[in-house]
Amino acid sequence: MTQSPQSTDVVERAAEVLREHRASIDRLDAILVYTLGERFKHTQAVGRLKAQHDLPPSDPDREARQIARLQELAQDADLDPEFARAFLQFIIQEVIQHHKKHQQ
Repeated sequence: MTQSPQSTDVVERAAEVLREHRASIDRLDAILVYTLGERFKHTQAVGRLKAQHDLPPSDPDREARQIARLQELAQDADLDPEFARAFLQFIIQEVIQHHKKHQQ
């Protein structure tokens, strides 16, 4: 069975659109990685500062405010707020582990 020229054009256009979406996803993934890298540089500096001044590695009040803030941003961005909360909690736990290492 042969495809009609019109059908071939539709398939080719769909493949082009798919490539464009994937290229955007790849760029966004790179942005996420570099952004997380930059964020962790700052949280590591905070961890060293906390260790130098014998401050606790976690700040539950700030964490709760940040989670609420991120959930609101997620809603504004049409992202599942529960996903945003889980994502930030994962990051916070990583940061706390780093802070604890600085205090040892």
